[in-house]
Amino acid sequence: MWSKTYSEKVSGLTAEQVWQVWADVDRWHTWQSDLEYAKLAGRFEAGTYFLLKPKGGPRVTIDLVDVRPNEGFRDRTKFPLARMYGEHEFIRHDDGLEIKTTVSVEGPLSFVWRKIVAEGVAASLKQQTRELVERARRS
Repeated sequence: MWSKTYSEKVSGLTAEQVWQVWADVDRWHTWQSDLEYAKLAGRFEAGTYFLLKPKGGPRVTIDLVDVRPNEGFRDRTKFPLARMYGEHEFIRHDDGLEIKTTVSVEGPLSFVWRKIVAEGVAASLKQQTRELVERARRS
């Protein structure tokens, strides 16, 4: 299994403020500069999925496998003979809120999907986190 983590601590924001942005999947494209659209099929809860269309990439279906309001969520993208997971979480500190995202890939063809998709996703985590924080500050 391969994984990559990006973490950033911010001050002046609550987990609840950031959660409101994360849970509003249909509006992700308004703050994520690399997305064409995202569309949630139901409620933001485990067992639901959403469609995501990156700019210049194919549309993918992503399952929500674990959702803990105001704490974090885990999603899964299925590829032939591999799965990619995104673990998104909040860690509360006395001096701020840490926003942590881990991308991992597992399965027999994980090395292929790592190169095709996961490394690019991991490379965008810093920018994505900054855009998330900016959007939460404006909300």
